[in-house]
Amino acid sequence: MPILQKTHYATLTDAIAKMREEGFIHDFDQHADHLECKKLEKNFKPEDFTITRVYRFEGMSSTGDNSVLYTVEANDGTKGLIVDAYGTYAEAISPEMIEKFRVEYDLK
Repeated sequence: MPILQKTHYATLTDAIAKMREEGFIHDFDQHADHLECKKLEKNFKPEDFTITRVYRFEGMSSTGDNSVLYTVEANDGTKGLIVDAYGTYAEAISPEMIEKFRVEYDLK
């Protein structure tokens, strides 16, 4: 289970740029029971990928500006990102996908 990272990035855009530099070059779309990488024309079931990091960003003007950045590493070596507004997929995904996206909070 990934741990929510304390972000030192000023913006979501800054975090995405840094993650791209670290090799998270693909974009994933979340579906009910898998992730899709359109560029590679590949789908990844929950057992085929790991969420490695999670960063939360809160908008300054509205709660509607809140988002989460997930770094994803697939078993075949594919690395990429998912950007999600809070709760967008909460009711639309399978229990296996929900478990993959569950986050532990580091309260230290």
